[in-house]
Amino acid sequence: MLSVDAETQLGTSRIAARFETGSGVTALFGQSGAGKTSIVNMIAGLLRPTRGTIRFDDTVFFDSVRRIDMAVRDRRVGYVFQESRLFPHLSVARNLTFGQWAGKRRKDRDFDEIAALLGLEAMLARMPETLSGGERQRVAIGRALLSSPKILLMDEPLASLDGARKAEILPYLERLRHDAGVPIFYVSHALDEITRFADDLVVVSDGGVLAYGPIAEVLGRIDLGPATGRHEAGSVLEGIVRERDQAFHLTGVQVDRQKFYVPGLDAPLGAPVRLRIRARDVALALRRPEATSLQNIIETTIIAVGAPQGPYVELVLALGAQRLRARITTKSFAMLDIRPGLAVFALIKAIAIDRKAVGPLPD
Repeated sequence: MLSVDAETQLGTSRIAARFETGSGVTALFGQSGAGKTSIVNMIAGLLRPTRGTIRFDDTVFFDSVRRIDMAVRDRRVGYVFQESRLFPHLSVARNLTFGQWAGKRRKDRDFDEIAALLGLEAMLARMPETLSGGERQRVAIGRALLSSPKILLMDEPLASLDGARKAEILPYLERLRHDAGVPIFYVSHALDEITRFADDLVVVSDGGVLAYGPIAEVLGRIDLGPATGRHEAGSVLEGIVRERDQAFHLTGVQVDRQKFYVPGLDAPLGAPVRLRIRARDVALALRRPEATSLQNIIETTIIAVGAPQGPYVELVLALGAQRLRARITTKSFAMLDIRPGLAVFALIKAIAIDRKAVGPLPD
């Protein structure tokens, strides 16, 4: 478990972080300038807090009262930066093993295992200038893993990549969640990345932590709208692949007792998956519509209503134990007499649930 209760001062900005995370993948989310990198640098030992404690399992990285400030190398933290920072004069193979050599680390991880995990076997003899951006980041991740870290910190590793390169590396990040063997702390301002593979979410705004916990639970909170962004606000739902409609290239995913149709997924029947649905893509009806192009007509109940924000109102709907967020206009809110406890139909286009918003469910 990573436990952080620390703060520091950067010029006129105060950075204060307090949260705890478990194993698996924890995502640190916030808009640019929110303080995410500063928090990660305090964990890594690259930025010294002015007060507080940072602890990983039984190891104290920092304690201002006890005057403990463990050296960066001794913390055994693997760090993957926004830029790959590979050594241009070293081959892929030598870049991969550099962390072990420089840190004088014992070889906890097998070289061939990591190369296979990240799909690097065929490029070990190549030089960095011959690699794509996504390939360079995969090498950087491999180098960090081969340094035998206790925890892997990844600071917006896809930020410098275009859409094609992001699509190339995302499957490897999903694989890391299962096979890396160490907790991963992943920093991003892009929810479409985070919702693919994170278990827990820490929301950062103006240098402070607003909320942390399981990702579906945190994203279901309508009070975090200013921090998550109105455009990005939405839900993460967990379901099981139950139907493959080959004729129309659709996949049916069961969530609770409801079925959601999404553009065809490359996933077998019975596979657990996670869907991300933006609140702005959810409409409501009091009666089941007929003769409509909408594929997803979901029976649900309103359980929470946010305060009107100009022309919009945020709602939370129940899907068994899971939660679906919706955003409608204040005019629709008044016309439909929306209130907690009201049974409604949630209407969602299948094409609104983009493939990029669907990922395998974490174990």
